[in-house]
Amino acid sequence: MKHFRKELWFETRQRRQFINITPTVRECLRESGIREGLLLCNAMHITASVFINDDESGLHHDLEVWLEGLAPEKPYDRYRHNGYEDNADARLKRTVMGREVVVAVTAGELDLGPWEQIFYGEFDGKRRKRVLVKIIGE
Repeated sequence: MKHFRKELWFETRQRRQFINITPTVRECLRESGIREGLLLCNAMHITASVFINDDESGLHHDLEVWLEGLAPEKPYDRYRHNGYEDNADARLKRTVMGREVVVAVTAGELDLGPWEQIFYGEFDGKRRKRVLVKIIGE
């Protein structure tokens, strides 16, 4: 069995942002040469997420509003964690959105549904963070 590992780095300009990373992940798959197997893509930071959904601006807005309703950024003092940092809301948002995705690789392609795209979700941005892509297979 072959394996491939690559780190992707992101630094957003905003505290919260969704970035479609599907083309970059597809390039990783092409680089790997793996035709059949599994691809893991996971955020390596507790305040970021990797998830699959549709690339539609209305949906992204709805996700942002929904997440902010679940775990509002402010007031900072509503969270016990925010004694040293001010990112408790980001940690909760990551918990809801998830850490990683696993996608089947079939005939050298990501085996995604018709509207599915892979996203990096940033909830405490403006600093450099990484995402791991690990592919195993033949």
